Parts: sequence; C-alpha cells; structure tokens
Amino acid sequence: MAMARRRLLALASQLQRRAPAPPATQPWRHATPRFLSSAASGPLDRLKTPPLARPAARNPASSPWDRFGGGQKRTMFIQTQSTPNPQSLMFYPGKPVMEVGSSDFPNARTAMTSPLAKALFAIDGVTRVFFGSDFVTVTKSEETSWDYLKPEVFAAIMDFYSSGQPLFLDSNSAAAMDTAIHEDDSEIVAMIKELLETRIRPAVQDDGGDIEYRGFDPETGIVKLKMQGACSGCPSSSVTLKSGIENMLMHYVPEVKGVEQELDGDEEAELAGAGQME
Repeated sequence: MAMARRRLLALASQLQRRAPAPPATQPWRHATPRFLSSAASGPLDRLKTPPLARPAARNPASSPWDRFGGGQKRTMFIQTQSTPNPQSLMFYPGKPVMEVGSSDFPNARTAMTSPLAKALFAIDGVTRVFFGSDFVTVTKSEETSWDYLKPEVFAAIMDFYSSGQPLFLDSNSAAAMDTAIHEDDSEIVAMIKELLETRIRPAVQDDGGDIEYRGFDPETGIVKLKMQGACSGCPSSSVTLKSGIENMLMHYVPEVKGVEQELDGDEEAELAGAGQME
C-alpha cells in the first residue's frame, strides 16, 4: 500500500511539472479591443464613427446650377400653370413680381426697360411677356415646344432674382394704375373702374393675363379695354370680352352699351396678316 501511494504521488508531481503555467491575465477580459484603442489604425477603425454621421459639406462651386453662372446654389422653386391660351404659360417664382398693377410686353422692343422681360425675349420662340402680381406669363410661337422653352424660362427667371437687379430700369416705366379713380372722373367712370378692379381683373389674372381700362365714351356708351398677357390673342378672349366683361358692366352700369377691345399697332398688323392668310 505504501509503495502504491508513493507511485501515485510521483505521477502527480510529473504531471504538474509538465502542465503550462496559467496566464496571469485573461486577454479577453482585460485587454483593450483593437478597434477601440486610440492607437488602432486597422479597417475596424470605421466603427469609431457614428453610423449616422453627416458627410462633409459639398463645395458650392461644384453645384450643377453653376452653368447658370456665379457658382451660387439656387434654391428657387418655380411652379407653372396652364392658361386658356395654349401658347401661354404662367410661371410662379414664389416671390412678388409687380407690387402695383401689371405690365405687358407685346414685343421685344417694349421690353428694353425691364431686365427680366429682355432676358425672356432673348429666348428663341418667346413672343410676349406679361408681369402680374406674383407670376410671369410667357407666350410662345406655335412652332416652339414648351419642352424646349420651359427650362430656358426657368433659368432666365432664376438668374434675374439672383442678380438683384430691379424689375424696371426706370421707375416711370412701371405700369400706371389705369383703374385708379381720379377726382375728375364721372360717377359712371368711377363705377366702371371699380368693377374692373374688384370683380373683373382678379378673374382675368387667374388666367395669366390682365385687362387695361382705355376709356369710356358717354355718347356711345362704349367702354374701351385692352387685353394683356395670355388673354391677348387667346382664342377665347373675344368670348370673355363680350359674354363675361360686357355683360357684367352692362348689368351694374346701365349707361354702358358695349365693350370694345383696343389694339396696338403691332396687334392690328398681326390680325390683318392672319385674316389675309385665311
């Protein structure tokens, strides 16, 4: 028994000498993970960046709008609206256009006083420009497509508002308040102007145009008006003038016997040419 016990003790002593010494520390308990160490520079370093970190700000000079000049990023959002005239389209820049009244540019010659109107007429295919309170109406030629024209108009409007230029180079070029009531106006004329300003003009402006008071003949009872913007040359303008405006004026002002449209020289020539072609 004593001999067997001594052999067991000797075997245990040998096994103890051969076994590796346990490490003083456990690396998975005390060592700092590599990707959390400030000295780490491996691929796992990306875990130190928050997952929702914002990318670095882009250089404004690389904006796609730079081709329109200045390297300034544009934030204007322009909306469009159709009109009864298929050749006219309303553009809403989201900013005031005319503070008072409206302004019509039937040709490029009349647009020399306005940088915006001049820029729009520089676009091939634009035949008329009109400024309303918060919109710009552009009329095109029949052979020009809106698919081509709209991006050019967008660019011209954005360039104008970013340039800081005034709408008119000469303040006297702005449209006069044709419906303003003066002291020397008769009661009939005052009533006509009030109806035009409060009842008729807002409805016409909704269609991208305007109507200008040109006078009243008390002897014949004829009111002379001028259609502007999209309403000028619109196929339904004569119907609007007679069925809508004339009926309303004659209803509220019995002295009014009719309404006539007054045309400029260029418009008369265009109508005469159209009649000869037909």
